[in-house]
Amino acid sequence: MALRLLTALALFIDAGVHLFLAPGYQNTQPGTVSQGTLFLLEAAAALVAGVYVLVRGSRAAYAVALVVALSAFAAVVLYRYVDIPAIGPIPAMYDPVWFFSKSLSAVAEGAGALLALAGLVRGRRRGTSDAGAGVRSRRFRR
Repeated sequence: MALRLLTALALFIDAGVHLFLAPGYQNTQPGTVSQGTLFLLEAAAALVAGVYVLVRGSRAAYAVALVVALSAFAAVVLYRYVDIPAIGPIPAMYDPVWFFSKSLSAVAEGAGALLALAGLVRGRRRGTSDAGAGVRSRRFRR
């Protein structure tokens, strides 16, 4: 249960930071999607993945959490160090400065990815999810 809580917490921190930052990134070029809109989509994905991990705790839930957290972590690090031009409707998002909110989201995304990976590995070793851990059903004979 602790692994589920920590994974969800990391995703919720990621979502909160993206929701906080989104209004400041709403400027858009004609024909593109604003970076703020992408932040809102990331926040929604992180919230859904976090709730899914909390509710189910299955390997599928950890897989979704891993994809969401790892993709967000890869994006923030990539756009920090590489000046990628706009690709179709995706704007250029190069931002060469680490500031508190950006650092917080990167740490939460990296931790969330590692925790989700641990959940996947743990589920594979046990062969089940940890949903309902500690609760065993008992069958009584008549």
